[in-house]
Amino acid sequence: MEKISVIFFGTHDFAAEILQGLLDNSKLSVELVITQPDKPVGRKQELQPPVVKVLAEKYGLKVEQPTSLKNYELGIRNYELGVCAQYGLIIPQTILDAPKLGILNVHTSLLPKYRGASPVQSALVNGETETGITIMKMDAGMDTGPILLQKTVKIEQEDIFPALSEKLAKTANFALTEALEGYICGTIVPQTQDESKATYTKILTREDGRINWSKSATEIYNLYRGLTPWPGVWTTLNEKRLKLLKLKSSKLSVPNAHFQVENSSLFVGCNEGAIEVIELQLEGSRAMDAKSFINGFKNFHNLSII
Repeated sequence: MEKISVIFFGTHDFAAEILQGLLDNSKLSVELVITQPDKPVGRKQELQPPVVKVLAEKYGLKVEQPTSLKNYELGIRNYELGVCAQYGLIIPQTILDAPKLGILNVHTSLLPKYRGASPVQSALVNGETETGITIMKMDAGMDTGPILLQKTVKIEQEDIFPALSEKLAKTANFALTEALEGYICGTIVPQTQDESKATYTKILTREDGRINWSKSATEIYNLYRGLTPWPGVWTTLNEKRLKLLKLKSSKLSVPNAHFQVENSSLFVGCNEGAIEVIELQLEGSRAMDAKSFINGFKNFHNLSII
């Protein structure tokens, strides 16, 4: 039996895990990888390739990096199947229709809930106790295509974005393998989504990480879980940006938006409960643990936190 030729669309860490799963599948042959262009990173703004490109080149795969697919052409190449995971650019109908079996998307939520750009982050920020993987056939809408298969993943209280993404990636590879086998042989028939249950997520910006101290400790901790490491959660201290790199939720009673030190531990008061700050970074300073901050900023109790 000949291998099924596959075109893969993906960019980020999660997508690289999916690509690796496809490469490990003896029934598939990944013929082309389409990923986003290299991006400038760091203070020197040096171009860095997407992790999907690095993995693809490791296996000697053909890689293309169009800035847009609006006028992109696959040419005369024929692909039986497309697979997409965290690609990040809109795929037009002409390309969706190009592979004989269409393009399957690996989405990190239980659709139709949390369609859009930040489903994993949104589930954490909203304090969900479970999420999952959906394998769907793509159409021109935003995650609106018919569903092939879904798998549920439990969210633990200590999960932050990277840990949950890793759990989802492991589940996704099993789900995709199962969905592909059933879809190709016809035992899985795509099912239309229930539009009445659809919810949407957005593209995150740095401003989304600004902490509102009038919220409860649980809400702020969930914001930290979903937005770490990017865009990160932050506040302002004496008109400087203060990044809160590692947090815990606490039931300690602390005045709202005020610091309090207890046994060399640092707490900030919320509307209900408090946040323990384990690691932080003040604008213009290096990242440090709470003890170093307490020792280095003797008068921080008198500074305004917003």
